[in-house]
Amino acid sequence: MKQILLLIIRGYQRFISPMFPSSCRYYPTCSNYSLQAIKRFGAIKGGLMGVARILRCHPFVRGGYDPVPDNFSLKRNQKNSKPRN
Repeated sequence: MKQILLLIIRGYQRFISPMFPSSCRYYPTCSNYSLQAIKRFGAIKGGLMGVARILRCHPFVRGGYDPVPDNFSLKRNQKNSKPRN
C-alpha cells in the first residue's frame, strides 16, 4: 500500500503538477510533505498527515516552512515555523 501511494504521488509530481503554475503556500510542497510523511509513518498515518496538510493549504493561511514533524500529528509543525513580519 505504501509503495502504491508513493507511486501515485510521484506520478502526480511528474505528469500533472507541471501543467499548472506553482501555487503551494508551504515549503516543502504538499506533495513532497506527503511523500516524506508516508515514508516516515507508513501509508495510513502518513496518508492522513498528507491529507491534513492539503486541507490546510488554502488562500487564507499564512503558509511558510512546515516540515514533517518527528512525531505523528495532524496539526501544523509549530516548533519549526518562522513567524512572518
